[in-house]
Amino acid sequence: MNSAKLNQDTSALPAAAVSVPVQFRRESFWRFMKKNHGLYVMLIPVLLYFLVFRYIPLMGSVIAFKDYNIYKGFIDSEWFGFRWFEIMFSNPQYIVIIKNTLLISLYQIVFAFPAPILLACLLNELRHMAFKRSVQTVLYLPHFLSWTLVYGLAFMMLSTQSGLVNEVFKGMGQDAVPFLSSSDYFRSVIVGAGVWKEMGWSAIIFLAALSGINPSLYEAAKIDGAGRWKQFLNVTLPGLLPAIVILLLLKIGNIMDVGFESIYIFLSPTTLAVGEVLDTYAYRAGIIGGQYSFTTAIGLFKSVIGFILLVSANRISRAVSGESLY
Repeated sequence: MNSAKLNQDTSALPAAAVSVPVQFRRESFWRFMKKNHGLYVMLIPVLLYFLVFRYIPLMGSVIAFKDYNIYKGFIDSEWFGFRWFEIMFSNPQYIVIIKNTLLISLYQIVFAFPAPILLACLLNELRHMAFKRSVQTVLYLPHFLSWTLVYGLAFMMLSTQSGLVNEVFKGMGQDAVPFLSSSDYFRSVIVGAGVWKEMGWSAIIFLAALSGINPSLYEAAKIDGAGRWKQFLNVTLPGLLPAIVILLLLKIGNIMDVGFESIYIFLSPTTLAVGEVLDTYAYRAGIIGGQYSFTTAIGLFKSVIGFILLVSANRISRAVSGESLY
C-alpha cells in the first residue's frame, strides 16, 4: 500500500521534478592511457630505474642460500640451504652485533628523531625573516659535509691531546676525557654527531608541514584565549602529526640500518665491542673477508626484519592515529 501511495505521489509531480539517476560510463584504462600518453612517457625512466637497479638485483638474494663461487656465478654455485643463517645465529658475536645495532637505532629514534621537529617549531616562531633564513642556511650546511670531515671536526673538539673540550677540562684542573676512544661515550658521540649533521636538513620537511597549517586556526585559538603553548599543543602538533608518523614509520622500517659511514669512521679497536653493527660487520666479512654468501644472508635478514617492523608499525599507526603509509 505504501508503494502504491508513493507511485501516486510521484506521478503527481512534474516531469522535471522527478530525479532520474544518471549513469556514468567508466572510461577504459587504455583510452585513458592514450589520452594521457605524455605523462606515461615521462614515467618510463622512473620505471626503468627501479627495474634495473632495484628489482633485477633482487635475484642476487639467492646467493644467501648458496656457497657462492665468484667464478661459477650465483646460478651454478652449490646450493647451501639455510646453513648460512644457522652459522649466523649460532655465533655469539652476532647476537652482540644485533644488540649494538638495535641500541644505536633506539638512541637515534629517541634523541635524533625529535631534534628536527623541535628545531622546525623554533624556527617557525621567528618573525624576522632575514634572521630566520640566515639561521636555516647555517643549520643546513653540515648536511653537505662528508663524515670524514665530521670526524675531523669531532677530533678537533674531543681529542684528548688537543681537543678544545679537553683543553677546557685541563684548564679547570680535571683529567682529559677519552670521548673518541672510550666505549662509554661511543654511542653518545655517534648520535650527537648525527644530530648536528642532519638536524637542519631534516627540519625542511617539518617546516613545509608547518607552512601548510591554516593561519585561521591560530587566530581562532587566540580568540579563545590560548597562549603559545596551547597553540602548539592544539594547532601546531596536530598539523605536524601526519609528517611525524610517516617519517617515524620509515625510520622504524630502517631500524637495522644505522648508517655505515658514520659508524665506520668513528670505530676503533677500543670501541669495537659497543660499536660493531651489522653494516660494519658485513663490510668486514664480505668486502675484506670475501664471504659473499654470508654477508648476503645478513642483508636478507635485515630486509626481512625491516619489512616486518614496517608492516606492523603501519597497522598499529593506522589503528591508533589514522595515519599510515598505505
